Amino acid sequence: MAKITLSNLAHSYLPNPKSEADYALKEMDHVWDDGGAYALLGASGCGKSTLLNIISGLLHPSEGRVLFGDEDVTDAPTAQRNIAQVFQFPVVYDTMSVRENLAFPLKNRGAKPAYVAERVQTIARMIGMEDVLDRKARGLTADAKQKISLGRGMVREDVNAILFDEPLTVIDPHMKWELRTQLKSLHREFGHTMIYVTHDQTEALTFADKVVVMHDGRVVQMGTPEELFETPAHTFVGYFIGSPGMNLLDAEVRGKTAHIEGVEIPLEATYTAPQGRTQIGVRPEFASLSTGHQGLPVTVTRVEDVGRHRIVRADFLGQEINIIASEGAEIAADATRVIFDPARVNVYVDDWRLSPETAQGKAA
Repeated sequence: MAKITLSNLAHSYLPNPKSEADYALKEMDHVWDDGGAYALLGASGCGKSTLLNIISGLLHPSEGRVLFGDEDVTDAPTAQRNIAQVFQFPVVYDTMSVRENLAFPLKNRGAKPAYVAERVQTIARMIGMEDVLDRKARGLTADAKQKISLGRGMVREDVNAILFDEPLTVIDPHMKWELRTQLKSLHREFGHTMIYVTHDQTEALTFADKVVVMHDGRVVQMGTPEELFETPAHTFVGYFIGSPGMNLLDAEVRGKTAHIEGVEIPLEATYTAPQGRTQIGVRPEFASLSTGHQGLPVTVTRVEDVGRHRIVRADFLGQEINIIASEGAEIAADATRVIFDPARVNVYVDDWRLSPETAQGKAA
């Protein structure tokens, strides 16, 4: 296992990048703890696979360094980094049995037969393939092959890190949940450093201790699922995490009040007048409909029942505002205002969260 340090790391696929826009991966400095479970989360093209490939040694960065512990591995090939990798599409040996596929990384390193047999049995049980250990891989389904690939990536206990690049894409939904749970259990038991790339927020939030949210080649926030939900550092995090995502409204902020189209929205914290495009962000969970005279005037356009709660879609001057209402809550016909919990309102300037402690327009 190893602590992973990314020092002044940046990458461009162009030979002579001229500006920040030419970089697929903007400059970053991060330290990922030894034994941590991390998820790289973001939309397609945000740079997460580029970053993973740099960590694994499949791609050499344009700038900066990668360290495993105190060792600089920036120029070291993948084979010398002592990592295990699981890719989006299954990589298995069709002529080998399931047992032989799982055992291959261990046998290749000269592990003792008794240890190999024990580890293979443990991993086979984890991925639900004990009954087909002696079958050839050639005749198995795509999701079964991916489970073999997943198991082979986890069979070694001595790796610096295990890297997963969207490994559950071809797995059916029920098995996805089961395997994520088992991966989490394996991490708690053996303490491997794990990095898991995904565009699926559910996968990221249920797997990782810390989620690394990427947008446009930049890490916009690294934090626990609770931190990402409660205090998104960037508007993209607010939008991307949650279902529905955060409500974002242009506002003028002065002191402890946000002003939106002549309506005053109370804030818990005090802010000086920010410079730049200013918005407030409120999760739908912290918005509610009111029959009073306070809050933003809205028109309810539809109500969606999703089982555990209802999503109220409301219109405010052409902009949709989402409100989460409990399953049994009455939605009155005269509920024409939406109010926000002042303690849950975030303020953003040019997409970055404004810290109420400094209130200087910098990222929180």
